[in-house]
Amino acid sequence: MAFTQLFSPLEINHLIVKNRIVATPTGDYFDEKALGGAGIVIAGHAIVEDGRSSFSSGDEPDAFHKYQREETRHRVLRIHQGGARASIEIFHGGQFARVRDFARGPVSFTRDDGIEVRGMTTDDMDDVAHLFARKVLEARELGFDMAFLHFGHGWLPAQFLSPRTNHRTDEYGGSIENRSRFPLQILRTIREAVGPRFPLDMRISAIEWVPGSIEFEDTLAFLEQAQEHIDSVQISSGLDIGIQGNVHMATTTFEPHAPNADFARRAKEALTIPVGVVGAILTPTEAEDIIASGKADLVGLGRPLIADPEWPKKAAEGRADEIVPCIRCLQCYHISTERKKVGCSVNPRFWNEEFVPRTIERAPTKRRVVVVGGGPGGITAALVAARRGHDVVLLEKSTELGGLLTVIRREKYKADIGRYHDYLLHQINLHPEIDVRLGVEATPDLVADLHPDSLILALGSREFVPPMPGVDGPRVMGACDAIEQPDRLGHDVTVLGAGSVGAELALELATFEGHDVTVLDPGSAIAHQGNSLYREGLRQKIEQAPDLHFALGRLPVSISEDATVTATGPDGSSAEFAADTVIVATGMRPREEEAKAFFGITADTVMIGDCVQPRIIQDAVLEAHTFAMNL
Repeated sequence: MAFTQLFSPLEINHLIVKNRIVATPTGDYFDEKALGGAGIVIAGHAIVEDGRSSFSSGDEPDAFHKYQREETRHRVLRIHQGGARASIEIFHGGQFARVRDFARGPVSFTRDDGIEVRGMTTDDMDDVAHLFARKVLEARELGFDMAFLHFGHGWLPAQFLSPRTNHRTDEYGGSIENRSRFPLQILRTIREAVGPRFPLDMRISAIEWVPGSIEFEDTLAFLEQAQEHIDSVQISSGLDIGIQGNVHMATTTFEPHAPNADFARRAKEALTIPVGVVGAILTPTEAEDIIASGKADLVGLGRPLIADPEWPKKAAEGRADEIVPCIRCLQCYHISTERKKVGCSVNPRFWNEEFVPRTIERAPTKRRVVVVGGGPGGITAALVAARRGHDVVLLEKSTELGGLLTVIRREKYKADIGRYHDYLLHQINLHPEIDVRLGVEATPDLVADLHPDSLILALGSREFVPPMPGVDGPRVMGACDAIEQPDRLGHDVTVLGAGSVGAELALELATFEGHDVTVLDPGSAIAHQGNSLYREGLRQKIEQAPDLHFALGRLPVSISEDATVTATGPDGSSAEFAADTVIVATGMRPREEEAKAFFGITADTVMIGDCVQPRIIQDAVLEAHTFAMNL
């Protein structure tokens, strides 16, 4: 597919952009996105007001301060080397900012953290509007081709637009006309400062996805007035602060692709300026369809360019099947991970740029590398070792590569995992020099006969079956068998285990397969091992499933022949849960004992992924990539 619309030029206020792809301000390696082929690259953000507008720290430096200017200027140069247009986000956190003294907002109150929020006076509004204008002027002076004004996701301008946060009773509150006054003042002040020919882009949330927030009709009413002062608008949705709306700003696998495309279509029908759209536009085909159908003029890509900064280049060159697909795990988002484990599941370089190089160099000495296990970790290790020029043998005991991906992808909410599995298989096909041996169960003797210089053990994990009476009964299944053999399930299902596997499987059965499902777990949380936004996305879907029930704080102790589970509560009380089928989803255990048997064949032996400890795809891929890149 040629993607002719996606790669057609667009003029935005006399600025010619080479294609319709906007790299949103996620991550700091702007040059990689520019070299990867994006038309516009937004080089991070610049705070509007020193000490009162950062989302991270009251001490965040002003990007245009005397001693920051050279570094900020280099953002432009890094972007221009790829032929992209350089933009920068102009940002004010308002009442949610991390501040040195007090925060600004539509109304006065004290935040939960004790920080005073001062309702803005008209003088405050004048000051802040001119600060916005000053930052845009400074961006232009440093060579940025355009500026990106963040009016969405619950930040200061959005706080005035939304009735959820704007409770004013003067001329700046109440109707959408009143709530628009200050945001329009900002835009008008900026335009007066920079003149008519400097391109201004703006992001806004169509809706915020929380009760009491702005309606889309009001957002459109604001945009119809705002278009006089700006040159393009990017339609998003949700909130950056507040987890309920956050999962609609950065969607999980529980939401459809391109959720904001229809909002963008309605905006494009009402406006005369170019309209962009952002949010889970994951494939070039999706992006092309949005542009070709007239829903939007531009597509904003955030996480897809974290997963693969060369997404545009590969699409333009007819290599769309080589794009590393984003799986929407949200590990890349610091809010989701609480800054404990930020990274990308499919791109080991993201967040690890200081030690994971952009390109894989050929090794000075060829080695014979044997990889045991063909899951995502094993496949990644084999691919990287092959790119290093090594002689690679990949052993997999099943007849298909992918490990647990071959099972997980069968679930309705795991289409993104399916795309990643397909990508890995395609990469293996592109490297016929890798000796892939399927249906071969590795043994120490077999591996020793291959005479490896390096041995990578990626044996994965196995399902844990708790020792309880009846667990081997005829109406009891493991989670993987339940996913692969849904015809064996009766109507009423009891799932043992409310971890991510059990909870997702239960949701699948209750939502799409018509089962009545009860989940038992001795703990007090659902999917406790998942990151916060994953858990919130899951929670919202569970609330929409009337045939899905959770009995937390219940420890299953036995299963009868007729599939009745007896479980005890924390007070020692006992209860019975009758069903047609019982599914055991009580976690995974590493194949560490099997792995131990392979040590001693070669000194250069390493265990990676789930055979060390069952974790997430990110861990297996990172360990595989970094070990193999150093062979």
